[in-house]
Amino acid sequence: MFRSLTTRVIATTISLLVAGIFIYTTFNVRQQQEMLIDTARESTELLLHTVESSIYNTMHLGNVQDVGSILSMVGQHNQLVGVRIFHPHGLILRSSIPSEVGRTVNANDYSIYQSTKNYSIFTVAPHGEVLSMVKPIYNEAACHACHGSKARVIGVLNVNYSLSRTKMQMLNASRIFVFSSIAITLFLALTISFLLLRFVKNPLDKMISTMLRVEKGDLAVRIEYEGKDEIGRLIVSFNSMVDRLDVAQKELEQLHFQQLERADRLASIGEMAAGIAHEIKNPLAGISAAVTIIKEDMVEDDPRGAILGEVIEQVNRLDRTVNDLLFFGKPSLPELTCVNINSILTTTLKFATQHRGIINIERHVSLQPNLPPVYADDKQMQQVFLNLMLNAYQAMPSGGVISITSSLTVRNENEYVCVEISDTGTGIPAQILEKIFTPFFTTKAQGTGLGLPICNKLVKLHKGNIRITSDNATGTVFTVELPACHLGSTEVSEAIA
Repeated sequence: MFRSLTTRVIATTISLLVAGIFIYTTFNVRQQQEMLIDTARESTELLLHTVESSIYNTMHLGNVQDVGSILSMVGQHNQLVGVRIFHPHGLILRSSIPSEVGRTVNANDYSIYQSTKNYSIFTVAPHGEVLSMVKPIYNEAACHACHGSKARVIGVLNVNYSLSRTKMQMLNASRIFVFSSIAITLFLALTISFLLLRFVKNPLDKMISTMLRVEKGDLAVRIEYEGKDEIGRLIVSFNSMVDRLDVAQKELEQLHFQQLERADRLASIGEMAAGIAHEIKNPLAGISAAVTIIKEDMVEDDPRGAILGEVIEQVNRLDRTVNDLLFFGKPSLPELTCVNINSILTTTLKFATQHRGIINIERHVSLQPNLPPVYADDKQMQQVFLNLMLNAYQAMPSGGVISITSSLTVRNENEYVCVEISDTGTGIPAQILEKIFTPFFTTKAQGTGLGLPICNKLVKLHKGNIRITSDNATGTVFTVELPACHLGSTEVSEAIA
């Protein structure tokens, strides 16, 4: 349940709201309690002053016996527990409760007289909490006739005010405040929950259900939402994204259809080319043999011999094209053995340097010694490297530098022997670079467009990788990676099989 974002937001908001209102309620209840206590204290203090004034007036008139009557009359108030006058030593002299006279005053009342404060709250059975307040009666000049002039305080006026009604008022006020706080909390919680559900959860649920339909491939769905808030802008962005996905899917479907048509045409062309190659190969062999015999029968200075030599060269070129077509259509499987890649590169470089038209080209060869052997067909790898070297030579008709390096690299915890063949030619444009491994694609006047596709296929048959990087500044680099062969290990053999 709490995995839902909306539920967590609602729960957090309500928790914070409850905590805030609880703190506010507690603070206000305490404030009200203190106010009611202060009101009771002020009332008691006012009563104390009134009783004191009455006693002074009575004693000035010499009616000492009326003091007890005044205390008895005041003590009849239903909120007063007792009103008394006790001696500074603690003996009760006058009281609204006659039975107290002559006794020792309560220790709590006497402790108030001895303290700096003139009031305190304590519990008196059976009245509960009582506010006790004391006020010393000082020995004024008018009192010297009866009490002499030695004592400074001739008595202590003590009033005990019951707080039962105050406590009841405090309880009622607290209940009202707590109930009102609970009602406000419930109202705000319900309102916030409704707003979040109405304007956040429901739109998000609608978005989730719509996204599930989009994931299943239904790109015709859209979300209807009239709000202009953040959710509304999110939904507008979502609908726009689905629109673009719909357009992209239609474009991909169209492109896929075109690719299928193209692949079908290429397959048909390949089958037709293979069939034509089979039909052409035997006649070409006959033509080549016949022209060779005719040329051999001619005298050495016969001008027709040069023409027949050109015919033989063109027949050989057609034969190589036919062989490429047959090989690309159905290449022979490699005969894999552990071979030394450096030896293959050295031998292949000797063949490549015999190619005519190679002038002003400098060779840089850096072969790492002690490389592990590779699991490969040496003849097929010679074909790959020879093709790449001849392409490098042809890319530098005015001269340049061809670099051949070998090294060991590790990818995905597997060792590979890496061969790089680079030139300093003009480089390959980006729009052509992505098509160089496409069959029959070529920029050469007499090319078949099968050399690099055959190299790519052979490297893939060896479970290797071939990559190309090129730019106008540094030329072109072909990188071939072949899995290393460790004698006594079956992992490479299983990977190649």
